[in-house]
Amino acid sequence: MAMPELQGLWTMWHLCGQIQSERSGIYSVKRENYTLVSDFVFQSFSSFHEHKLTLFVIFCALYLLTLAGNVIIVMIISIDRHLHIPLYFFLSMLSISETMYTLVIVPRMLSSLIGLSQPISLAGCATQMFFFITLAINNYFLLTAMGYDRYVAICNPLRYTVIMNKSVTQLVWGACSIGLLVAIIQISSVFRLPFCDREVAHYFCDIRPVMKLSCDDTTLHDIINFIVSSMVIVVPMGLVFISYILIISTILKIASAEGRKKAFATCVSHLTVVIIHYGCASIAYLKPKSENTKDQDQLISVTYTVFTPLLNPVVYTLRNREVKDALYRAIGKKPLA
Repeated sequence: MAMPELQGLWTMWHLCGQIQSERSGIYSVKRENYTLVSDFVFQSFSSFHEHKLTLFVIFCALYLLTLAGNVIIVMIISIDRHLHIPLYFFLSMLSISETMYTLVIVPRMLSSLIGLSQPISLAGCATQMFFFITLAINNYFLLTAMGYDRYVAICNPLRYTVIMNKSVTQLVWGACSIGLLVAIIQISSVFRLPFCDREVAHYFCDIRPVMKLSCDDTTLHDIINFIVSSMVIVVPMGLVFISYILIISTILKIASAEGRKKAFATCVSHLTVVIIHYGCASIAYLKPKSENTKDQDQLISVTYTVFTPLLNPVVYTLRNREVKDALYRAIGKKPLA
Protein backbone atom coordinates (compact mmCIF):
# COMPACT_ATOMS: atom_id res chain seq x y z
CA MET A 1 0.00 0.00 0.00
CA ALA A 2 2.92 2.31 0.62
CA MET A 3 4.29 2.16 -2.92
CA PRO A 4 1.02 3.22 -4.70
CA GLU A 5 0.57 6.06 -2.22
CA LEU A 6 4.13 7.26 -2.85
CA GLN A 7 3.60 6.99 -6.61
CA GLY A 8 0.34 9.03 -6.27
CA LEU A 9 2.08 11.73 -4.26
CA TRP A 10 4.91 11.86 -6.80
CA THR A 11 2.41 12.22 -9.67
CA MET A 12 0.58 15.08 -7.89
CA TRP A 13 3.88 16.80 -7.14
CA HIS A 14 4.93 16.45 -10.76
CA LEU A 15 1.62 17.93 -11.99
CA CYS A 16 1.89 20.87 -9.56
CA GLY A 17 5.38 21.51 -10.82
CA GLN A 18 4.14 21.54 -14.43
CA ILE A 19 1.29 23.94 -13.59
CA GLN A 20 3.65 26.24 -11.73
CA SER A 21 6.13 26.23 -14.61
CA GLU A 22 3.34 26.99 -17.09
CA ARG A 23 2.19 29.91 -14.94
CA SER A 24 5.75 31.17 -14.69
CA GLY A 25 6.10 30.84 -18.44
CA ILE A 26 2.91 32.83 -19.05
CA TYR A 27 3.98 35.48 -16.56
CA SER A 28 7.42 35.74 -18.16
CA VAL A 29 5.83 36.13 -21.60
CA LYS A 30 3.63 38.92 -20.24
CA ARG A 31 6.60 40.63 -18.68
CA GLU A 32 8.50 40.20 -21.93
CA ASN A 33 5.64 41.74 -23.89
CA TYR A 34 5.40 44.50 -21.33
CA THR A 35 9.05 45.45 -21.88
CA LEU A 36 8.53 45.41 -25.66
CA VAL A 37 5.53 47.80 -25.61
CA SER A 38 7.08 51.25 -25.68
CA ASP A 39 4.41 53.03 -27.74
CA PHE A 40 0.80 52.80 -28.85
CA VAL A 41 -0.92 52.96 -32.25
CA PHE A 42 -4.44 54.38 -32.62
CA GLN A 43 -7.12 52.50 -34.56
CA SER A 44 -8.87 55.71 -35.55
CA PHE A 45 -12.22 55.03 -37.28
CA SER A 46 -10.84 51.82 -38.81
CA SER A 47 -14.37 50.68 -39.71
CA PHE A 48 -15.00 53.89 -41.69
CA HIS A 49 -12.05 53.52 -44.06
CA GLU A 50 -14.00 54.57 -47.17
CA HIS A 51 -15.33 57.69 -45.47
CA LYS A 52 -12.16 58.93 -43.78
CA LEU A 53 -11.64 61.85 -46.18
CA THR A 54 -15.25 62.98 -45.65
CA LEU A 55 -14.82 62.71 -41.89
CA PHE A 56 -11.59 64.69 -42.13
CA VAL A 57 -13.30 67.57 -43.98
CA ILE A 58 -16.24 67.65 -41.54
CA PHE A 59 -14.14 67.41 -38.37
CA CYS A 60 -11.56 69.90 -39.64
CA ALA A 61 -14.28 72.46 -40.43
CA LEU A 62 -15.87 71.98 -36.99
CA TYR A 63 -12.46 72.23 -35.32
CA LEU A 64 -11.65 75.53 -37.05
CA LEU A 65 -15.09 76.89 -36.16
CA THR A 66 -14.55 75.85 -32.53
CA LEU A 67 -11.18 77.61 -32.36
CA ALA A 68 -12.50 80.74 -34.06
CA GLY A 69 -15.68 80.86 -31.96
CA ASN A 70 -13.92 80.45 -28.63
CA VAL A 71 -11.22 82.98 -29.53
CA ILE A 72 -13.91 85.50 -30.51
CA ILE A 73 -15.75 84.96 -27.21
CA VAL A 74 -12.57 85.49 -25.17
CA MET A 75 -11.70 88.65 -27.14
CA ILE A 76 -15.22 90.10 -26.92
CA ILE A 77 -15.38 89.52 -23.16
CA SER A 78 -11.93 91.04 -22.62
CA ILE A 79 -12.57 94.23 -24.62
CA ASP A 80 -16.22 94.95 -23.77
CA ARG A 81 -16.64 96.50 -20.32
CA HIS A 82 -20.34 95.51 -20.23
CA LEU A 83 -19.24 91.87 -19.95
CA HIS A 84 -16.77 92.41 -17.09
CA ILE A 85 -18.91 90.50 -14.60
CA PRO A 86 -18.31 87.08 -12.97
CA LEU A 87 -20.59 85.12 -15.34
CA TYR A 88 -18.61 86.17 -18.41
CA PHE A 89 -15.30 85.68 -16.63
CA PHE A 90 -16.38 82.05 -16.12
CA LEU A 91 -17.45 81.91 -19.76
CA SER A 92 -14.05 83.17 -20.96
CA MET A 93 -12.29 80.60 -18.74
CA LEU A 94 -14.56 77.89 -20.19
CA SER A 95 -13.73 79.02 -23.73
CA ILE A 96 -9.98 78.92 -23.02
CA SER A 97 -10.33 75.48 -21.43
CA GLU A 98 -12.41 74.17 -24.36
CA THR A 99 -9.82 75.49 -26.84
CA MET A 100 -6.97 73.74 -25.04
CA TYR A 101 -9.12 70.60 -24.72
CA THR A 102 -9.58 70.36 -28.48
CA LEU A 103 -5.90 71.11 -29.13
CA VAL A 104 -4.95 68.07 -27.05
CA ILE A 105 -7.06 65.63 -29.09
CA VAL A 106 -8.33 66.85 -32.46
CA PRO A 107 -5.08 67.58 -34.40
CA ARG A 108 -3.79 64.01 -33.93
CA MET A 109 -7.23 62.65 -34.82
CA LEU A 110 -7.26 64.68 -38.04
CA SER A 111 -3.77 63.52 -39.00
CA SER A 112 -4.81 59.89 -38.50
CA LEU A 113 -7.79 60.34 -40.83
CA ILE A 114 -5.47 61.30 -43.72
CA GLY A 115 -2.89 58.62 -42.97
CA LEU A 116 -0.30 60.77 -41.20
CA SER A 117 -0.72 59.23 -37.77
CA GLN A 118 2.46 58.27 -35.91
CA PRO A 119 2.81 55.95 -32.90
CA ILE A 120 2.54 57.70 -29.56
CA SER A 121 4.98 56.88 -26.76
CA LEU A 122 3.80 55.79 -23.32
CA ALA A 123 4.90 59.15 -21.95
CA GLY A 124 3.09 60.95 -24.78
CA CYS A 125 -0.06 58.91 -24.16
CA ALA A 126 0.08 59.66 -20.42
CA THR A 127 0.57 63.37 -21.18
CA GLN A 128 -2.41 63.46 -23.56
CA MET A 129 -4.59 61.59 -21.05
CA PHE A 130 -3.46 63.91 -18.25
CA PHE A 131 -4.46 67.10 -20.10
CA PHE A 132 -7.67 65.52 -21.41
CA ILE A 133 -8.82 64.54 -17.89
CA THR A 134 -7.70 67.83 -16.31
CA LEU A 135 -9.44 70.03 -18.88
CA ALA A 136 -12.60 67.91 -19.11
CA ILE A 137 -13.13 67.99 -15.34
CA ASN A 138 -12.22 71.68 -15.26
CA ASN A 139 -15.03 72.26 -17.78
CA TYR A 140 -17.56 70.36 -15.67
CA PHE A 141 -16.79 72.39 -12.54
CA LEU A 142 -16.67 75.70 -14.43
CA LEU A 143 -20.21 74.95 -15.60
CA THR A 144 -21.09 74.28 -11.95
CA ALA A 145 -19.58 77.63 -10.98
CA MET A 146 -21.67 79.31 -13.68
CA GLY A 147 -24.75 77.60 -12.24
CA TYR A 148 -23.89 79.01 -8.81
CA ASP A 149 -23.49 82.44 -10.40
CA ARG A 150 -27.00 82.21 -11.88
CA TYR A 151 -28.35 81.06 -8.50
CA VAL A 152 -26.86 84.07 -6.68
CA ALA A 153 -27.95 86.49 -9.45
CA ILE A 154 -31.59 85.39 -9.31
CA CYS A 155 -32.07 84.24 -5.73
CA ASN A 156 -29.92 86.85 -3.99
CA PRO A 157 -29.55 89.75 -6.46
CA LEU A 158 -28.87 92.49 -3.90
CA ARG A 159 -25.73 90.73 -2.65
CA TYR A 160 -24.64 89.37 -6.05
CA THR A 161 -21.62 91.66 -6.48
CA VAL A 162 -20.35 91.13 -2.93
CA ILE A 163 -20.74 87.32 -2.99
CA MET A 164 -19.40 86.69 -6.48
CA ASN A 165 -16.45 89.09 -6.30
CA LYS A 166 -15.24 87.12 -3.27
CA SER A 167 -15.99 83.72 -4.81
CA VAL A 168 -15.00 83.99 -8.47
CA THR A 169 -11.26 83.37 -8.08
CA GLN A 170 -11.80 80.58 -5.55
CA LEU A 171 -14.28 78.82 -7.83
CA VAL A 172 -11.94 78.94 -10.84
CA TRP A 173 -8.96 77.71 -8.83
CA GLY A 174 -11.15 75.02 -7.29
CA ALA A 175 -12.21 73.76 -10.73
CA CYS A 176 -8.58 73.64 -11.91
CA SER A 177 -7.35 71.96 -8.71
CA ILE A 178 -9.99 69.22 -8.83
CA GLY A 179 -9.11 68.53 -12.46
CA LEU A 180 -5.40 68.26 -11.67
CA LEU A 181 -5.96 66.03 -8.63
CA VAL A 182 -8.25 63.60 -10.45
CA ALA A 183 -5.89 63.47 -13.46
CA ILE A 184 -2.94 62.56 -11.20
CA ILE A 185 -4.98 59.79 -9.53
CA GLN A 186 -6.18 58.36 -12.84
CA ILE A 187 -2.79 58.51 -14.58
CA SER A 188 -1.11 56.87 -11.59
CA SER A 189 -3.69 54.08 -11.65
CA VAL A 190 -3.60 53.40 -15.40
CA PHE A 191 0.12 53.64 -16.14
CA ARG A 192 1.16 51.36 -13.29
CA LEU A 193 -0.27 48.52 -15.40
CA PRO A 194 1.90 46.35 -17.67
CA PHE A 195 0.83 46.54 -21.34
CA CYS A 196 0.90 43.56 -23.71
CA ASP A 197 -0.75 45.15 -26.76
CA ARG A 198 -0.06 48.45 -28.52
CA GLU A 199 -3.19 48.98 -30.67
CA VAL A 200 -5.55 51.42 -28.93
CA ALA A 201 -9.13 50.95 -30.18
CA HIS A 202 -9.71 54.70 -30.18
CA TYR A 203 -8.41 57.95 -31.69
CA PHE A 204 -6.87 59.27 -28.47
CA CYS A 205 -5.60 57.99 -25.12
CA ASP A 206 -8.83 57.58 -23.21
CA ILE A 207 -8.82 55.59 -19.98
CA ARG A 208 -10.83 52.49 -20.87
CA PRO A 209 -9.25 51.75 -24.29
CA VAL A 210 -5.76 52.04 -22.79
CA MET A 211 -6.58 49.79 -19.81
CA LYS A 212 -7.82 47.11 -22.21
CA LEU A 213 -4.23 46.71 -23.45
CA SER A 214 -3.01 45.59 -20.03
CA CYS A 215 -1.71 42.08 -19.32
CA ASP A 216 -3.12 42.16 -15.80
CA ASP A 217 -6.64 41.93 -14.47
CA THR A 218 -8.02 45.49 -14.48
CA THR A 219 -11.11 44.90 -12.34
CA LEU A 220 -9.83 47.03 -9.45
CA HIS A 221 -8.74 49.79 -11.83
CA ASP A 222 -12.16 49.66 -13.55
CA ILE A 223 -13.86 50.12 -10.18
CA ILE A 224 -11.59 53.05 -9.30
CA ASN A 225 -12.23 54.61 -12.71
CA PHE A 226 -16.01 54.21 -12.37
CA ILE A 227 -16.05 55.70 -8.85
CA VAL A 228 -13.91 58.70 -9.87
CA SER A 229 -15.90 59.24 -13.09
CA SER A 230 -19.17 59.07 -11.15
CA MET A 231 -17.96 61.63 -8.61
CA VAL A 232 -16.66 64.18 -11.15
CA ILE A 233 -19.81 63.91 -13.28
CA VAL A 234 -22.63 63.26 -10.80
CA VAL A 235 -21.47 65.70 -8.08
CA PRO A 236 -21.25 68.84 -10.28
CA MET A 237 -24.35 67.77 -12.19
CA GLY A 238 -26.20 67.39 -8.87
CA LEU A 239 -25.04 70.83 -7.70
CA VAL A 240 -26.26 72.41 -10.94
CA PHE A 241 -29.56 70.53 -10.60
CA ILE A 242 -30.04 71.85 -7.05
CA SER A 243 -29.17 75.38 -8.20
CA TYR A 244 -31.83 75.27 -10.89
CA ILE A 245 -34.47 73.90 -8.53
CA LEU A 246 -33.88 76.95 -6.31
CA ILE A 247 -33.73 79.26 -9.35
CA ILE A 248 -37.01 77.97 -10.79
CA SER A 249 -38.75 78.21 -7.41
CA THR A 250 -37.60 81.85 -7.14
CA ILE A 251 -38.64 82.67 -10.72
CA LEU A 252 -42.13 81.27 -10.13
CA LYS A 253 -42.56 83.73 -7.24
CA ILE A 254 -42.02 86.72 -9.56
CA ALA A 255 -45.36 88.47 -10.01
CA SER A 256 -45.12 89.62 -13.65
CA ALA A 257 -44.92 87.26 -16.63
CA GLU A 258 -42.37 89.59 -18.26
CA GLY A 259 -40.17 89.44 -15.16
CA ARG A 260 -40.30 85.64 -15.12
CA LYS A 261 -39.46 85.47 -18.80
CA LYS A 262 -36.52 87.86 -18.43
CA ALA A 263 -35.14 85.98 -15.40
CA PHE A 264 -35.35 82.60 -17.10
CA ALA A 265 -33.79 83.99 -20.31
CA THR A 266 -30.56 84.66 -18.43
CA CYS A 267 -30.29 80.93 -17.68
CA VAL A 268 -31.25 79.35 -21.01
CA SER A 269 -27.79 79.44 -22.60
CA HIS A 270 -26.08 77.95 -19.56
CA LEU A 271 -28.75 75.30 -19.06
CA THR A 272 -28.48 74.22 -22.73
CA VAL A 273 -24.69 73.79 -22.50
CA VAL A 274 -24.97 71.98 -19.16
CA ILE A 275 -27.50 69.42 -20.42
CA ILE A 276 -25.40 68.58 -23.49
CA HIS A 277 -22.05 68.49 -21.62
CA TYR A 278 -23.23 66.30 -18.75
CA GLY A 279 -25.45 64.20 -20.99
CA CYS A 280 -22.57 63.26 -23.31
CA ALA A 281 -20.22 62.62 -20.38
CA SER A 282 -22.76 60.38 -18.62
CA ILE A 283 -23.37 58.29 -21.74
CA ALA A 284 -19.63 57.90 -22.34
CA TYR A 285 -18.36 57.16 -18.83
CA LEU A 286 -21.24 55.92 -16.68
CA LYS A 287 -22.45 53.13 -18.98
CA PRO A 288 -21.49 49.45 -18.47
CA LYS A 289 -18.05 48.61 -19.84
CA SER A 290 -19.12 46.15 -22.56
CA GLU A 291 -22.36 47.79 -23.62
CA ASN A 292 -21.13 49.43 -26.85
CA THR A 293 -18.87 48.33 -29.68
CA LYS A 294 -15.58 50.06 -30.53
CA ASP A 295 -17.25 52.05 -33.34
CA GLN A 296 -20.09 53.19 -31.10
CA ASP A 297 -17.61 54.28 -28.42
CA GLN A 298 -15.67 56.35 -30.95
CA LEU A 299 -18.83 58.00 -32.29
CA ILE A 300 -19.94 58.85 -28.73
CA SER A 301 -16.49 60.32 -28.08
CA VAL A 302 -16.81 62.53 -31.17
CA THR A 303 -19.80 64.25 -29.55
CA TYR A 304 -17.77 65.50 -26.57
CA THR A 305 -14.43 66.06 -28.31
CA VAL A 306 -15.64 67.72 -31.54
CA PHE A 307 -19.28 68.83 -31.30
CA THR A 308 -19.63 69.84 -27.63
CA PRO A 309 -16.71 72.34 -27.64
CA LEU A 310 -18.40 74.09 -30.58
CA LEU A 311 -21.64 74.48 -28.61
CA ASN A 312 -20.13 76.94 -26.18
CA PRO A 313 -19.53 79.75 -28.74
CA VAL A 314 -22.62 78.86 -30.81
CA VAL A 315 -25.08 78.83 -27.89
CA TYR A 316 -23.66 81.90 -26.20
CA THR A 317 -23.62 83.97 -29.41
CA LEU A 318 -27.02 82.89 -30.70
CA ARG A 319 -28.94 82.65 -27.42
CA ASN A 320 -27.30 85.28 -25.21
CA ARG A 321 -28.47 88.86 -25.73
CA GLU A 322 -25.55 90.55 -23.94
CA VAL A 323 -22.89 88.67 -25.94
CA LYS A 324 -24.70 89.44 -29.19
CA ASP A 325 -24.88 93.13 -28.30
CA ALA A 326 -21.16 93.13 -27.44
CA LEU A 327 -20.39 91.46 -30.77
CA TYR A 328 -22.39 94.14 -32.62
CA ARG A 329 -20.54 96.87 -30.75
CA ALA A 330 -17.20 95.28 -31.60
CA ILE A 331 -17.93 95.31 -35.34
CA GLY A 332 -19.31 98.86 -35.22
CA LYS A 333 -23.00 98.08 -35.55
CA LYS A 334 -25.85 99.24 -33.39
CA PRO A 335 -26.84 96.71 -30.69
CA LEU A 336 -30.18 94.94 -31.02
CA ALA A 337 -33.13 96.89 -29.70
